[in-house]
Amino acid sequence: MIQVLFVLLGLLIIGTIIYLQHDRFGGTPSNDRLERMKNAATYRNGAFQNLEETPMVPEGVSTLEMLQGFFFNKDKRNVPKDTIPVMQTNLKNLPIDSNLYIWFGHSSYFLQMDGNRILVDPVFSKYATPVRISVRAFDYQYEYTAEDMPNIDILVITHDHWDHLDYNTFKKLQHKVKHIVTGLGVGSHLEKWGFPAANITELYWGESADVNELKFTSTPARHFSGRAFTRNTTLWSSFVLKGTKNIFLGGDSGYGKHFRDIGAEYGPFDFAILENGQYNEMWKYIHMMPEEVVLVAKELQARYTIPVHSGKFPLANHAWDEPLIRVSKAAKENNVPIITPKVGQVVNFGDIPINEEWWKGIR
Repeated sequence: MIQVLFVLLGLLIIGTIIYLQHDRFGGTPSNDRLERMKNAATYRNGAFQNLEETPMVPEGVSTLEMLQGFFFNKDKRNVPKDTIPVMQTNLKNLPIDSNLYIWFGHSSYFLQMDGNRILVDPVFSKYATPVRISVRAFDYQYEYTAEDMPNIDILVITHDHWDHLDYNTFKKLQHKVKHIVTGLGVGSHLEKWGFPAANITELYWGESADVNELKFTSTPARHFSGRAFTRNTTLWSSFVLKGTKNIFLGGDSGYGKHFRDIGAEYGPFDFAILENGQYNEMWKYIHMMPEEVVLVAKELQARYTIPVHSGKFPLANHAWDEPLIRVSKAAKENNVPIITPKVGQVVNFGDIPINEEWWKGIR
């Protein structure tokens, strides 16, 4: 019996090593890209660092306790029993002169601004991990796919985690994408997957680039990166998108002093798109709590805030609708205007819809 167990363990290890060679895990920064990384202020000992001390677990909590809590303390409504309502919008027929926003669930969304079609962190797969037996997407009335997307002028990737940079989605989309804006180092994945280096703009925090008469500025986030066992070899970022409107693309981030600094330097913002969901007190430094989202909206001086990072994948233990309930309550109490559209709903920047609490009544 012991011999059989050792054989099975050996086969598992060999299988894992083989699987890790798959292209989906991405590339490794090298040559000029690696030299740029080494010259970055927060790159030390082969990895990027956060601006503030950012432990993966809070003080007084062990990694074992965190794992036990994650696997055994899930809310009974962690995954909805009912189907999530979706508005089916023909993205290819939207007037190109209209400035708008459309959410696809989690942190995937589409923007049109100043004649540009922009897609942020698209994940149209049913799973948000490399192992296709866990973290399955909720059931939707309609599943948006790469085929639904029009030609994309600018693809924005905030960081390389699987729920923001999906290999299968990227491979199906890449022939439609003209240019990519992302964090320093992430281009190593995109090049390995066949996207031309000349059409990738990689930015470090504080760097800016003009793309199609839009200005993108990379700004800090308090998070981490990695597609396998090695962490922080590519940069995680938020972005300031400046055109007719001034928009903050938040990516993933725990609360930190960087938000007030971004608001002071680049605000006020017309819209701030902020992560709100997949949080837990045990990893509070890398994901904001809903009440902190409202605080950040004030620090960014945002006219309107759009919460994302919820409504699709059960990456944390809370009830699936808790992020929307809590952020709506906090926003009302603090007089912070938020926008909570359904998946697929068109939000025109010049005609903000009245919020509908679409999640009510869904089990």
